[in-house]
Amino acid sequence: MEKEFVLKIEHSSKHFDAVKVFEGLSLQLKANEIVAILGPSGCGKSTLLRCIVGLEKADSGTILIAHHRGTESIGYLFQNPILYPHLNTAGNIALGFSERLTKQEKKARIEQELISVELGGFETRAVESLSGGEAQRVALVRALLGDPKVLLLDEPFSALDLETRRSLAVKTRQWLKQRSIASIHVTHDPEEAELIADRVITWDSMIAANEEE
Repeated sequence: MEKEFVLKIEHSSKHFDAVKVFEGLSLQLKANEIVAILGPSGCGKSTLLRCIVGLEKADSGTILIAHHRGTESIGYLFQNPILYPHLNTAGNIALGFSERLTKQEKKARIEQELISVELGGFETRAVESLSGGEAQRVALVRALLGDPKVLLLDEPFSALDLETRRSLAVKTRQWLKQRSIASIHVTHDPEEAELIADRVITWDSMIAANEEE
């Protein structure tokens, strides 16, 4: 794989019994690039992400991440944020640390990260009291603390109101660029795709291009 690419999918296929989700699909993601995959719900976008991260197994093809096979360097943000109600905001974020830090170092880092996503002072908040946008930002901070080379965004704003969705798309782009993290964002919203991405690919055109090869 060329050095400039952090993710390369080659001739990947996925079927569920007799149903073809995608076949012979190839995709390359450059370092620090944000790619949006645009398509209707149920077309297979989320299945592709699940294959990349290892939650589903592709039937064929290869997935290469930063010159290695495997999914250790991939973060994943789900459509609905997965937060644990028995932990407060800081407790949920602490689950994302990829390095060993002292208690005080973790506390300072969590405070810093919450400020960076405009949630300063939310450390002791019960996650059940958070709005949808706030909860998704907490989940994003936790994902970023894992220092991923690639972050997969699986329609993370789709359950939010239009204004919040647009605002978070713009802000998430800023946060990813500040950290130099490459990302694939899947969505059914064309405007959201344009706001967050460097490059927008429609699902139909991607499938058609790969079928023609």
